Amino acid sequence: MDENGLIIPDWPAPANVKAFSTTRHGGISLSPYDSLNLGLHVGDVAANVIANRQRLMKQANLPHMPIWLDQVHGIKVLNMGKECGLDRRADAAYSQIPKQVCAVMTADCLPVLFCSFDGSEVAAAHAGWRGLCAGVLESTLTQFRAKPSTILAWLGPAIGSQQFIVGAEVKQAFTRIDAQSTLAFTPHDNDPQYSADIYLLAKLRLQKAGIEAIYGGGRCTVTESSQFFSYRREGITGRMASLIYIC
Repeated sequence: MDENGLIIPDWPAPANVKAFSTTRHGGISLSPYDSLNLGLHVGDVAANVIANRQRLMKQANLPHMPIWLDQVHGIKVLNMGKECGLDRRADAAYSQIPKQVCAVMTADCLPVLFCSFDGSEVAAAHAGWRGLCAGVLESTLTQFRAKPSTILAWLGPAIGSQQFIVGAEVKQAFTRIDAQSTLAFTPHDNDPQYSADIYLLAKLRLQKAGIEAIYGGGRCTVTESSQFFSYRREGITGRMASLIYIC
């Protein structure tokens, strides 16, 4: 984390690619959205969210305001060079245009940032378990001209495996697609439930798609309450953002 309270990916991205995730610090929203809530859809005062987004512009020295998606836990990717119309219903954004900021919002779901080795293409994906299972990461990769073996992926802050307790139907949904996904599920106590490792699930899907350079993971939005919003912990809460762009 740098001095501005932003999480900077530890990955060997080219110098012309800028990427980071926000924390809950640095804004003006009041409890339970305190303080840098960036989501207009969670019940916060709209004026405070707009002010937070303006603060983020200055805090991160962004070249432009991000195009904020209307995320629906699906697999649609907004190609920002082609489809910047009124319909923002998508769970990933892709760009090869300099100074165009790709962004996704999360509060337990997994944000995944992508860039090509040569720094000419970037993307951000919102991977809750439904979107991850349905193929949002693979859908994002189809936008790239670069081969998967020449793309970097970074896994941002998400719910940790000890906190992500799911039913057997979630495990079945993943293992029906890829039997190897069973590695990411551990029986939880004596319940017919499982602890799910969303980071491992994402890594397995990325590796199967041909991505070898995978970084990040290991944070927990639920237990790190001083740093992150968490829907599972609080129910009514704010949203962080993970952003990437080409300089």
